[in-house]
Amino acid sequence: MYVKQALSATLLGAVALVRADQGAWQQCGGVGWSGSTTCVSGYSCAKQNDYYSQCIPGAQATTPTPPATSAPAPGGGEGSATPGSGAAVANLLVSHYTGNVYSLSLTTSGASGTLSVKQQVRAGGSMPSWLTLDRDGGKVYVTDESTYGSPVLTVVPVSADGTLGSPTTARANGGAVHSILYGGSDGKSFIATAEYDPSSISNYKLPLSSSTQALSRQTFTMSNRGTVPSRQDKPHPHSVITDPTGRFILAPDLGADLIRIFSIDASSGKLTSCANAATGAGDGPRHGAFWVPSSGSTTGTMLYVVNELGNSVSVWKVEYTGTCLSLQKTQTLSTYPAGKSAPSGSKAAEVHVSGNFVYAVNRNDKSFGSTSDSVVTYPIDASSGSISFLEATNAHTYYPRTFQINKAGDMVAFGGQTSSTVAIIARNITSGRLGNVIAQLQVGTPGSAGNEDGLSAVIWNE
Repeated sequence: MYVKQALSATLLGAVALVRADQGAWQQCGGVGWSGSTTCVSGYSCAKQNDYYSQCIPGAQATTPTPPATSAPAPGGGEGSATPGSGAAVANLLVSHYTGNVYSLSLTTSGASGTLSVKQQVRAGGSMPSWLTLDRDGGKVYVTDESTYGSPVLTVVPVSADGTLGSPTTARANGGAVHSILYGGSDGKSFIATAEYDPSSISNYKLPLSSSTQALSRQTFTMSNRGTVPSRQDKPHPHSVITDPTGRFILAPDLGADLIRIFSIDASSGKLTSCANAATGAGDGPRHGAFWVPSSGSTTGTMLYVVNELGNSVSVWKVEYTGTCLSLQKTQTLSTYPAGKSAPSGSKAAEVHVSGNFVYAVNRNDKSFGSTSDSVVTYPIDASSGSISFLEATNAHTYYPRTFQINKAGDMVAFGGQTSSTVAIIARNITSGRLGNVIAQLQVGTPGSAGNEDGLSAVIWNE
């Protein structure tokens, strides 16, 4: 998130869509491909795009969307991860740094599925960076990371079937990399944006119109560079998240090694600063996700923060003290197995919680090949909120900036920024383990590692 430059499209190695149990679905061509161009008996080599051709059953494919299949995880049983049987359709939304928002359709049948682009609209200014969905309201908000020209905040109507309407844009302060809805009687009357390069947080009253202006902008400073001077030259708020009560907004600040905490005035949208929580020096906190224990548990609410610079996840106990929220750190665990150091150039990205499991992604670690990074699974100890390292598995994307678990909990959508691919991976709800690829699709042009180009966000439209 530190290189801000004009968008570019750099050719990457093609993304492999490979069956776990056999090599029949192997790559067989594409620009830069030097491997085998022949397929096993009963399969033919079909061009999916200029960069990727794949062996598929029968005759040559006639559409650019490949069927990507998933097999049960090795060993089956509790470790297997496949969605329910029967054909089903789901929709996703994707933003791309070229200035586009896409609606995708996912059709699944058993362990297999197909992704396709349903619609594409120009939205989000010159650098659409994040998507925040209001499903009940039928709209998605798109932030603009650009700090030059006329940055915007955009709202796009979106129906349950994924149809996109005409965008509405408002002038924004720029540099926004994340947003959250909050306040009002419905928790969706205002939107706050985290602005990385400008070192600020802004908020806006909704509904959004062309005349909307920011209600306020809080800009942060610090007197000295941090432990990682090249990345911690000034405050860099990287995300904004609401706590489970909807009364507070938290903003992990990568540059200042802080988790900034604000109380919410639900009627006016005003954000009032509380005491910040200091992370470890050089952690570089990026994103966070809350966990609320089941009723009857003696464990309170916990916050899990992924640290980009430290390549770790920190566990924080949440305490409500009067008019403010406070945090107490209880644990920090690497995003790599014990005894393994983070590869040079790797950066942890996003974190999510589903059930009693925490998931975090690593970018540019190339754990599963030159264009395949890893996702880490941590079980949560329900008695303490602490986590343990379960496994690192293939995210099937390169530079996974973003991912999201669907509401059913049986599929995870990964967005590879540099590969500009979306991969849908099966998830076992009971064991928490991730399985194989259900479907995969390149969306827009690939980016170049470390630059602000390529695919910026993917979310489920549900």
